[in-house]
Amino acid sequence: MPGTDDFAINARFLGQAETGVQRYARNVTEAIARDLQRRGQRARLIAPKGIADPGLASLGFSSAGRLPAQLWEQIELPVKWRGPLLSLCNAGPALKSNQIVCLHDANVYTQPESYSTAFKTWYRLMQRPLVRRAAQVTTVSANAAGQIAQFLPVKLSDILVLPNGHEHALAWTPGAATRMPALFAKDGTLHDQSFVLALGSRARHKNLDLLYRLAAPLAEINIKIVIAGGSAAPFSATGEAPASIVTTGRISDDDLAYLMDRALCLAFPSFTEGFGLPIVEAMARGCPVVSSDRASLPEVCGNAALMAAPDDEAIWLHHITRLNASPALRAELTVRGHDQVKRFSWAETAKTYLELMSLHASAAT
Repeated sequence: MPGTDDFAINARFLGQAETGVQRYARNVTEAIARDLQRRGQRARLIAPKGIADPGLASLGFSSAGRLPAQLWEQIELPVKWRGPLLSLCNAGPALKSNQIVCLHDANVYTQPESYSTAFKTWYRLMQRPLVRRAAQVTTVSANAAGQIAQFLPVKLSDILVLPNGHEHALAWTPGAATRMPALFAKDGTLHDQSFVLALGSRARHKNLDLLYRLAAPLAEINIKIVIAGGSAAPFSATGEAPASIVTTGRISDDDLAYLMDRALCLAFPSFTEGFGLPIVEAMARGCPVVSSDRASLPEVCGNAALMAAPDDEAIWLHHITRLNASPALRAELTVRGHDQVKRFSWAETAKTYLELMSLHASAAT
């Protein structure tokens, strides 16, 4: 195993808005810190200037540099840290060889309309030398591995799948929610199990337009739709939500737990996902799931969700109507969901990353 600061984690993600990619990095990093502490060992976080130390025991912290974060990652980070590096968020120093890098998907190739021209161009330029020189490429699902191998110069057999985990969702505290309870007050907007919950940005591959089209028929059976979260760069917006849909904007994890614990189901209609972390979070909290049957989502859902083609409105409406009419079906999916999420563990993923870093740290000495 590595000794004192024998490897570092690229902590640029600490200064980014948190999407599923950054949540992966944060949870893996926290699990690595816990494992290192148990072993009496240390590593280091290295971040751009101005980012605060998250205060994780067993992880030293450095924050320095003059360049903007993207240029810092490419130019200053590899100069500041020449040892083994772990980069968890789709990017890293493109010319650094002793690096393990996690690519979460190949969406800039499969769903280019969801991204700005500048973002697509940068990723396509940066990721090709990145994967050529990396000591190890990881990803979050077998489906994502196949897509990455299709579009980037790395063999499928050389990509290691290290999925997201579920444990963080069990630590959320709905009793600490600050915003969402007001929606459930007397004569409020929402009632328990009378709404479908959806998450994500307005990126086109998230396919939230499907839910907008379902809003009217669901309203006829007194079911509303709540969309939690909001658009964020680099994603492009596709329009305004119908007035019949409740949008929350960004909310805390505790408020999200408050919604998941009360929703009829989570609806996840994406055309493509590297993993689909909200599905695992919902299952961990006992919220039934209706999911698209594309990309990695069957792999993540197993037999614990109702599945539908992302463009088949009739089947989506049928599934949601069934759930609304059947407490037994909701209970069955809850039990299956609890079993399914046991396959996805931050602790196990972090353990494998530590083993990889150990090998590369040993090879560097």
